[in-house]
Amino acid sequence: MKKAILLLFTVFSLQAMASKPKNTYVKISSTYGEVFIKLYNETPKHRDNFMKLAKEGSLNGTLFHRVIKNFMIQGGDPNSKTAKAGEQLGNGDLGYTVPAEFVPNLFHKKGVLAAARDNNPEKASSGCQFYIVQGKVYTDAELDAVENGRLAGRKIPTEQREIYKTLGGTPFLDQSYTVYGEVVKGLEMVDKITALAVDGNNRPKEDVKMQVTLLKKGETRKLLKGLSK
Repeated sequence: MKKAILLLFTVFSLQAMASKPKNTYVKISSTYGEVFIKLYNETPKHRDNFMKLAKEGSLNGTLFHRVIKNFMIQGGDPNSKTAKAGEQLGNGDLGYTVPAEFVPNLFHKKGVLAAARDNNPEKASSGCQFYIVQGKVYTDAELDAVENGRLAGRKIPTEQREIYKTLGGTPFLDQSYTVYGEVVKGLEMVDKITALAVDGNNRPKEDVKMQVTLLKKGETRKLLKGLSK
């Protein structure tokens, strides 16, 4: 009898483990839609920090304050919550940084979530500011130029080159800014925001506020089920 109970317990435990999402997902909402983002387990410091920000609500009400078409949308500056129209933003922080986590197979393809930072030698990330890549599609010649220029001779792996040539991205930022997630649904929001009119500081003339939500297990399973159809 004890063996039967132990067997049933083991089966239920394995089923529970199998149904548990392997990644954490967040939703970023704005007046231009919403994106669902998978946080990478390969960058645990950045993953855990973004989860903390989402749980605390620290990013809610901040703006996408820097928007550059064919490049990215940047947000998370706490000063943007109360910024006046036309005020230059981008210098706000939460008083700490996150150590860089560069992983060779995590690169700046379109739709990735990455950490903004100032010009520090350790390339440590801002504790709150981030960007989502729009980028552009590259040719082989353009990628060669990136390798010989901004990447200082570092070769872009073949698989990544193919993605830069089809989906697009910003290869010149690879291994210099930490990539720690990717959009799995709703990438249209990024395209809509990059189409907005901006001022001389690349701040949208229309404020674009965000709400950041950490998905619960049930919401994550629902999202993944929808993505698999």
